[in-house]
Amino acid sequence: MTRPESWPRLRARLALLYASLFLCSGIAVLVLADLPLVSFSSAARATGDGPRAGGGGHSVSVTNLPEVLLYSGIALAVLAVLSVAAGWLVADRAMRPLRAITAAARAISASNLDERLSLGDSYEEFRELGNTLDDLFARLEAAFDSQRHFVANASHELRSPLAAERTVIQVALADPAASADSLRSACNQLLAIGKEQERLIDALLTLAVSQRGLRKREPVDLAGVTRRIVQSRSTAAADRGVHVDASLARAVTAGDANLVDSLVTNLVDNAIRHNLSGGRVRVVTGAAAGSACLSISNTGPVVPPGDVDRLFQPFQQIDDERTSHDSGHGLGLAIVASIATAHGASIAAEARPEGGLEVTVSFRLADPGPVSP
Repeated sequence: MTRPESWPRLRARLALLYASLFLCSGIAVLVLADLPLVSFSSAARATGDGPRAGGGGHSVSVTNLPEVLLYSGIALAVLAVLSVAAGWLVADRAMRPLRAITAAARAISASNLDERLSLGDSYEEFRELGNTLDDLFARLEAAFDSQRHFVANASHELRSPLAAERTVIQVALADPAASADSLRSACNQLLAIGKEQERLIDALLTLAVSQRGLRKREPVDLAGVTRRIVQSRSTAAADRGVHVDASLARAVTAGDANLVDSLVTNLVDNAIRHNLSGGRVRVVTGAAAGSACLSISNTGPVVPPGDVDRLFQPFQQIDDERTSHDSGHGLGLAIVASIATAHGASIAAEARPEGGLEVTVSFRLADPGPVSP
């Protein structure tokens, strides 16, 4: 926005511009009015017709031409003064809505982003600008609210393992009969908590990187990425008694291979983690209707249809329980949504009536070329 101290300078420039336009118009009018008289006077002197020029019963006097030109000059001077005054007033009228918009925009800060310009009908010619700025403030308000919510949740998630670590250390130190085995057990607990912290920090970093957008694009085969991740999760699935069924057809998109890897990893992990003993996971990739699609469905607890969209927000879980992180931190689907947005992909998620979710991510189909595995 223009600084307040620059308003007089801007108004002066606009006033000079408007005055120049007014003055040029006045000069054009005077020239058009006086030019015929000068022409008649010149013609009369050239033909020796005396002080009058014309024919028939009509004639034009040219004996007062000097006075006409003198009065025209005086009129031009008066016009110049009036043009400057008119330009100054018109410039003030033109700048008035801009000053109002600037003042309102300056009054809106991070603490009161809910306020709007609301120009109304007073400045109809600037209504589109005002509406654009109001839309911008609405987006900023949503972004600030999301950021505050994210920071609060991240602080809670990071504080919990720190408190657990402190408790384990305090208990070990307070035990006067601590043995090597008990201290070793405490150390193993600390390592487990530290591993959980590392996983949370990695998830937060992945979420931040995906929200920053893509810096490179390369062909990535969803089938190859998914096959590798499904194979790497076979042991974890077997430990939980979950059977993974994969039908992987070639589906090449253009994007960041690392982020696509994170997207598939989070979907597969989410499908295995939020499942039942003896449950199933179905993973499908393929190309259809100009899209490279990845679809993952699983059995598991029944998800209320109204909660599906909420699960794609950071730190959201079905039961809202955070006392145990065995079921994750509630970041998996948020990371999936952020990576999909960065790639311009669409997500369709549906709660299965018998329990679990079916999530389909549709990327833009790309020219195969050299494909990242």
